[in-house]
Amino acid sequence: MTKENKQPNHLINEKSPYLLQHAYNPVDWYPWCEEAFVKAKSEDKPIFLSIGYSTCHWCHVMERESFEDTEVADYLNAHFISIKVDKEERPDVDTIYMNVCQAMNGHGGWPLTILMTPEQKPFYAGTYLPKHSRGQMLGLMELLQAINKMWQEDKERIQGTGDSIVEQLRRASQNTESDEEPSKQLFGTAYLAMKQSYDSKYGGFGRAPKFPTPHNLMFLLRYAATYQDKKALAMVEGTLNGMFQGGIYDHIGGGFSRYSTDDQWLVPHFEKMLYDNALLVLAYAEAYQVTKNELYAYVIQETLQYVMAEMTDECGGFYCAQDADSEGEEGKYYVFTPEEIKKVLGEEDGTWFNETYQITKQGNFEGANIPNLIGRAFDLNEIKKKKESREKLYQYRLGRMKLHKDDKILTSWNSLMIMAFAKAYQVLGNEFYLAAAKKAYAFINQTMRDENNRLYIRYREGHRYGLGNLEDYAFFSLAQIYLYEASFDPAYLLGAVKDAKEMIRLFWDKEAGGFYFYGNDAEHLIICPKEVYDGAIPSGNSAAAYVVAKLEKFTRDDEFSDIARRQFKFLAAEIGKYPSAYTFALSAMMIDLLEGKEVVCVLRDELDLDELQQLLMKYFIPNTVVIPIESHTEDGLKLVAPYIGDYKRSAEESQFYVCENGSCQAPFSGIERLKEYFEKDKF
Repeated sequence: MTKENKQPNHLINEKSPYLLQHAYNPVDWYPWCEEAFVKAKSEDKPIFLSIGYSTCHWCHVMERESFEDTEVADYLNAHFISIKVDKEERPDVDTIYMNVCQAMNGHGGWPLTILMTPEQKPFYAGTYLPKHSRGQMLGLMELLQAINKMWQEDKERIQGTGDSIVEQLRRASQNTESDEEPSKQLFGTAYLAMKQSYDSKYGGFGRAPKFPTPHNLMFLLRYAATYQDKKALAMVEGTLNGMFQGGIYDHIGGGFSRYSTDDQWLVPHFEKMLYDNALLVLAYAEAYQVTKNELYAYVIQETLQYVMAEMTDECGGFYCAQDADSEGEEGKYYVFTPEEIKKVLGEEDGTWFNETYQITKQGNFEGANIPNLIGRAFDLNEIKKKKESREKLYQYRLGRMKLHKDDKILTSWNSLMIMAFAKAYQVLGNEFYLAAAKKAYAFINQTMRDENNRLYIRYREGHRYGLGNLEDYAFFSLAQIYLYEASFDPAYLLGAVKDAKEMIRLFWDKEAGGFYFYGNDAEHLIICPKEVYDGAIPSGNSAAAYVVAKLEKFTRDDEFSDIARRQFKFLAAEIGKYPSAYTFALSAMMIDLLEGKEVVCVLRDELDLDELQQLLMKYFIPNTVVIPIESHTEDGLKLVAPYIGDYKRSAEESQFYVCENGSCQAPFSGIERLKEYFEKDKF
């Protein structure tokens, strides 16, 4: 039966690609809305809540098996009120109920399956469920029947369970500032834990499945630079090299898949997420600054080319993700046979490609091949020369089948990609990258705000949705800091300060410290958590800490100073339990606890600014703040950093003022002297 013959449910007018995928299910889905909860109360029915996202493989499987099935739909429609949520549009809802699932089961994932009362109190949490029980795996139909029976016969027990879970959630969310001051020892503890779990053969940490977690690598780079630790740098290089050689990296189209199902990085979960690629570009860019390894520059270039070609809207914003599935099979789009390669490239180039990327008759993935360089010596220059062959395969692959693309534009994830493009420009000097970062920033800044200047979560098809959460404000503030450091346009620093102040107003807990997940003007859910753990992306609290610590250095603003001190005390209470799980928070803490430099450059003209930018490209100096003052930027800078008025301009030559460890050196002229300061910190 085609969609034209089906009746749509309440999701039909939504904008989310994930919700629209379910708009013609026979399940009478509602979006998360007051109407659904009122209906559940008036009809005295429990709520079946399903949370996922549009490129999720197991979400597709559960839809095919259950949500498109009339037997399941009829039972749900008769006995439950069904709500479907896109986790990327409602990260607040997803975070709360994912915490429930992890607390009840020790693990979580998507699709997330929650049963709860009309008052939103959960009493069951799980992930993927087949239609009927298989072995030890509970089936959806059996679960629904059992819950319905219990709801009819012992509702008080269910409500008691819901009350108990909510109370546990509330207690767990009442984290406060620590009595202990943050300590540098946390850096060493995290480093040793990562050193212990490091895979010296293939790179990465722990066993399969392996996740990239780029902020772990960014922390290790800072640790290596601070403590001159070659082992920390070796772990970063081993991981970056291993990921590039594996199948998690797309050797034909560029970009990285979500994670590897094995320890070699060979077989990925094939979906490509914007945030992974943004954070990985940042990690490769910082590693390039340290090592000058041309492989890392190549990966940056190829990954950003992929983003521009396949993940960029004409307005400049970036899309969320590409699906793992094509024609109903995971990974089919990405795999090849030797004969197929030769058919596209011809005998000579096809043979080279098959031998280089280990495309064999036996295959390495369900009878076909994921191109990879694992265990192979390779010549990067030769790979570059064969760009035409990869381009032919890329065009062939585009035409042989179609991948679903989630074309939502999210403020938080776009901010990460703006950071990536800005950093890539800062490292490689390609003006195209800076232009892309500026265009995306302008789109978010102009489109994702309402008349009160309030940021929103999502944009799609001319429609913005959802009051921005902590991560939207923290990452967008951070994106503006990256843009300032790349361009030295004070408008970006001013924007970062304004959004950071608004972040404090909306999310800061004045009594207990820390930032709440959603704003004081947003919909109030059963709890308002403070997320600290750095998972696939850094937490909002870690990013917020990074923002206020960095802005304190730029502005010397007492409010940022006070919030930073309190925020690090708040984070210390959590980090101390398991430091290696909070690496972005630790990177933020390094700004505050480690020795750093503040460099004010009173520049004579734009030529000296260009020379300064060329110099900064060469050095990885994360704890150094550089503030150039030109005649045409001075007034703008004074709006956020009034102290710069104390620095006097010389008509003859540029002047440099270097402060470190609480004391300032005598001013000097000549950029060569500044280079000497940076050379001292070089790893």
